[in-house]
Amino acid sequence: MKISKENIIIDENPLIREKSKAVDMPLSAEDKAILNDLYTYVFNSTIEEIAKSENLQPAVGISAIQIGIPKKLMAVVLKDEEGKEVVRYALANPKIISHSIEDAYLASGEGCLSVPDEHQGYVYRHARIKIKAYDLFSDKEIIIKAKDYLAIVLQHEMDHFNGILYYDRINKDNPFYADPQAICIE
Repeated sequence: MKISKENIIIDENPLIREKSKAVDMPLSAEDKAILNDLYTYVFNSTIEEIAKSENLQPAVGISAIQIGIPKKLMAVVLKDEEGKEVVRYALANPKIISHSIEDAYLASGEGCLSVPDEHQGYVYRHARIKIKAYDLFSDKEIIIKAKDYLAIVLQHEMDHFNGILYYDRINKDNPFYADPQAICIE
């Protein structure tokens, strides 16, 4: 399936709140194809010419539920300032196996392909996490040690598996409360 902006389910659609199910291992050809399509979307979404011609909204991650598939599948791509890929994952059944007590948040707040309206405020997440998952690119179960921005991105995508959107985590009474114990990521 070629994913574009039209395929992305937005927050007014109740399907985005559905809980995702773990996929069977070894991965089926269908699940491999979904993971590959998720990765391709994220990778291409940051290349301006491709994003424009294929109607892609820029992203660093996407979960399968965002295209209407309630499976624990997600892709994450982080690039450096020159546009070179530095992190790429196409993950099945990711699970946090340990995390820091310390939290972190993005100074600019979070955004989401499935949330067209802006929701301002800080979203607190674990500053460091360890995830166990099957990775399509290495074709094996891996352990990911992530911190700071990568940890936030991974947790954001994994929240989708439970029907949680980033703005659910914003303090409604004081959205810009800056916890002095948390790491602020610029």
